[in-house]
This record gives sequence, C-alpha cells and structure tokens, in this order.
Amino acid sequence: MPHRFPSLSFLLCGVLALVGCHGAGHTAGLPQRHSIQGEQLLVQSDVRLPKGHPLIKDLEALRQDISQMLDLPVQEQPVVMYLFGDEMRYSQYMRANFPNLPPRRAYFVGTAHELAVYTFWGEKIQEDLRHEYTHGVLHACLKDVPLWLDEGLAEYFEVTEPPLGMNRDYVARLPTAFATGWKPDLERLEGLETVSQMQKGDYFESWAWVHFLLHESDDTRHVLLDYLRALRENPRPGRLSVRLREEVPSADERFLAYAASLGQTLTTASANAQSRN
Repeated sequence: MPHRFPSLSFLLCGVLALVGCHGAGHTAGLPQRHSIQGEQLLVQSDVRLPKGHPLIKDLEALRQDISQMLDLPVQEQPVVMYLFGDEMRYSQYMRANFPNLPPRRAYFVGTAHELAVYTFWGEKIQEDLRHEYTHGVLHACLKDVPLWLDEGLAEYFEVTEPPLGMNRDYVARLPTAFATGWKPDLERLEGLETVSQMQKGDYFESWAWVHFLLHESDDTRHVLLDYLRALRENPRPGRLSVRLREEVPSADERFLAYAASLGQTLTTASANAQSRN
C-alpha cells in the first residue's frame, strides 16, 4: 500500500532549515479561523469542529492507547494540528513553506519549538490524523525515534477498525510477498535514515516488525518496550535488532511464522466480531 504521509523528525529539522523549515513556525496562511483545545492537543482549523467531535475524541483515546500499549508517559508537550479546509489551500501552503517536500496528504514536522501536523479535510482524514498524531505523541515522549520504528508504529496506530493495528491491506499483501521471495531484514530497515530512502515495501515491513514485537510473545513485547524506555532518556541507545537477537535468538524464524499466521488471525478476529454483533 503506498505510503502517503512520511514524518519529519527532529534530526531532519536542520536539513529542512535550508529548504523551507522556516515555515514550521510561520503562521501566514495557516488555518486560524477555529481553535479547539483538547488534552495535549491543539487543533487550528479552517473547518468548525465542536470540542466533542468524534475525530477529537478519537485522537484523545488514541493518545491513551499509545501510552498504555507502549508503556509511555502521557506527553506534556501538545501536538498542534493545522487542518486546512481543502487540498488546494494545504498544497499551496506546503509548497510555499516546504518546497523540497514531495506532495503528500499530511506531514508531521517536529522542531524544538513545536510538534506540528499539517493536513486537510479529505476522505482519509481520520487515518491521516491518527498516523501523524502518533508521530507527535512519540516525539513528545522520546528523545528520538529511529525512522523505521517511527513509521512502523504510526502505520500500526493509524488503523481505525478493530483489532487495533491489524492493517488489512498489509495482511492481504503477505501471501504475495512470501510467494515472491520476501526476505525481511530488520538490520536493513535500521540503516534507513531519511524518508526519501524508504520505499513502499519498507513501510509494510516496518509495520510487520512492530506487529510481531507487540503481539508475538511476552519476550518480543519486552524487547520493544525496554527499547522505548531507553529512548526516553537516550536518543542513541543502539539498534533494537541487537537487543532482539540477544533476547530472542530465533527471532527471524519466529517473525516469518508469525507474519504467515496473520491472515488467519484476521479471519478469526473478523468472525468473532460478527458473532458478537
């Protein structure tokens, strides 16, 4: 599935300063008509939204889900969302302030002064907001986030349908991936440092590793949560793959078996949901 909205982390901000990062703190052209204050969330919008709007409630619930699932403290720094009323106004602003960025439906830009999400009101608004807000929550809690993990977690938490994190498009891709010789490589993902290096398959694999780490076993979950705890104090705690190999020596084999089972897991979850209804 094509990735629509890569994030720009703190590390990239120095580069962006040369090509348009000055726009991150510039308010000309930004949505200002309506302002909604939520919990650790400020929405500046062209579109009037009541404070109790389902989108706002969903993001507040998502913040709690992220905190609980990843054992992270609730962030103190708010995420500011600039919600443009239409794609044209959004595109004009992004071209003027971030001219070197490729067109995407939404972006997260984190600086020392602001954690900002830029997007517009469209058909995928809930998915886009969840994805980018996840980036904001992570960067508010952690010293830094490796690119693959940042995107993998955002892909996981953007999913709006239960079960949480089960990206149906990605699950549907798994049989073809295996049939064409897909060889997951966490170390290769860890070597990716810029959004421009990430291809469609990298987002897919990042999501798969995150899902594996969170759900395969207590051992894999412990490795991920321990790594995130390290990132709360140290922006460079080493590679997660090293910790995973030490704690779970058969991680690669277990990952392949787990990924192969996700289709059946989704089928079972869907059947259980239908029976409850």
